[in-house]
Amino acid sequence: MPPVYAGGFSFRAPVRAERAWGDTLDAMVKMPADLVHRLQPLVAGQMFCVTGGAGFIGGHIVDALVSLGGSVSVIDDLSNSTAEHLVDLIELEPQRVRFVHGSILDDGAMAEAVAGAKVVLHLAAVGSVPLSIANPERTWNVNAAGTMRVLQAARSAGVERVIYSASSSAYGDAPCQTPGANAAPRRESEAPQPLSPYAAAKLAGEHAVRAWSKSYDLSTLSLRYFNIFGPRQPADSAYAAVIASFARRLVLGESPIIYGDGTQSRDFTPVASVVAANLLAATSTKDLCGQVVNIGTGVRTDLLTLARVMAERAGVSTPMPTPVFRPARQGEVLHSQADISAARKLLDYQPVGSLDEALGETIAWYRNQAEVGGGGLGGANR
Repeated sequence: MPPVYAGGFSFRAPVRAERAWGDTLDAMVKMPADLVHRLQPLVAGQMFCVTGGAGFIGGHIVDALVSLGGSVSVIDDLSNSTAEHLVDLIELEPQRVRFVHGSILDDGAMAEAVAGAKVVLHLAAVGSVPLSIANPERTWNVNAAGTMRVLQAARSAGVERVIYSASSSAYGDAPCQTPGANAAPRRESEAPQPLSPYAAAKLAGEHAVRAWSKSYDLSTLSLRYFNIFGPRQPADSAYAAVIASFARRLVLGESPIIYGDGTQSRDFTPVASVVAANLLAATSTKDLCGQVVNIGTGVRTDLLTLARVMAERAGVSTPMPTPVFRPARQGEVLHSQADISAARKLLDYQPVGSLDEALGETIAWYRNQAEVGGGGLGGANR
């Protein structure tokens, strides 16, 4: 059982002893103790497959499953991640963690990865709106066709359930989302209006997940993530998520870069909430038949406020770093906020932790990485 913290349990991936920095800040995801106690008997002794499990979100889910006593098969082509974190886990838990270095587009690799799994948690994706605009064909192949291949592999192997990592980008901009207008929380009943190849491909994945449930009696659920952040998120590329980018630049003494005027807002969601949602979905006794539920916090924050709060948490608020403004990115929505009532009802989902606490933990992780020479500031974004 992992160590207990004031706020609950911390899922911590073990690291090699020679990595002194790992003993304190590497890969901690705090969960409420009551949730851990509830999930542990449901996860222990079970086999899970995590696609994209070497990436940011996938890696945290793998940590949690192993900490709860589960066994995990990870498939990842390492196109935007490394296997370093998984190597640590495999060395310590060789009987419970296996790694398939391959693509979800490779039927043979997928068959190997899902063999013996009860549940597939599908996170592998090309995970960037700007990257999808630059390379729409690869985005569609991985995110749409790749999801179909995961579903087929799961069906062929007798997997009981597939949990799909969908995206709130499917919503696009609501009609009211004009400068100065108030944006309502997004509800799953709204008609999707994808604005980018990434959003369109992730939405196609949702439709496949529902169709395979209805056609083949496969238990499935789509989790529409809002803007996820936390330790180990990549920060060193042009496609870095905003909090990762802000954190890296602040700890390096640089001004944050804002694309647009900074008034756009997001539902910034700690990665611990996504881990909790996946575990709840994987172990739910409810009838999951292709539904879509939002996973966020239900609160939105504009980028100007975010930059100020993060500067304060980074200890560089005096003087306040002046953001560098650049043209808004094509395909990005103005405002994004989740209505999480459906996830509460279906999964008993509750956001884990507060934005302020999670920002502090995230900045501390990036600062630690900077102090050891910048290692770990990159990685995968899934």
